[in-house]
Amino acid sequence: MSKVKINSLVSDFARFYMLTILYEGPAHGYDVMKTFEERVGHKISPGIVYPFLQLLEEKGYVNSDIDMVGEKERKVYHLTESGVELSTQLFSRFAGIVSTALEPSMDICAHCGCKIYEGSYREVIDGKEMSFCCVHCANHYKHGLSDAKEGMVHS
Repeated sequence: MSKVKINSLVSDFARFYMLTILYEGPAHGYDVMKTFEERVGHKISPGIVYPFLQLLEEKGYVNSDIDMVGEKERKVYHLTESGVELSTQLFSRFAGIVSTALEPSMDICAHCGCKIYEGSYREVIDGKEMSFCCVHCANHYKHGLSDAKEGMVHS
């Protein structure tokens, strides 16, 4: 893949992630850049942040207020109702994509059936290694097995 295409994908991800930051609460441009770098481990250019914030404001997805920080004015952005709606729709689509990508590496709890991305509790039961979301599910599963075995003995 060419460097231009990769940079375009990274910019699209950056824009998506900026929406997630604003979804968490109001922020000024520097807050967005700082939070992005802390969480993603990659600096984001002001040349991506500020034009995108301006575009969101022009489209009615964010509003801004001027906040005084010392003697400096800072423009603080917050999502409008339609911005929250847009974000929610994008998050839903992204969750489906991520779920599809992660599905092959997920475990399923043998007791409750929840999906486990990482950190499953593993235990060997009746010679078979099994995955559980937690030790409590493992204990409930074993308890259910012992009840079932007892039922067979008493029948």
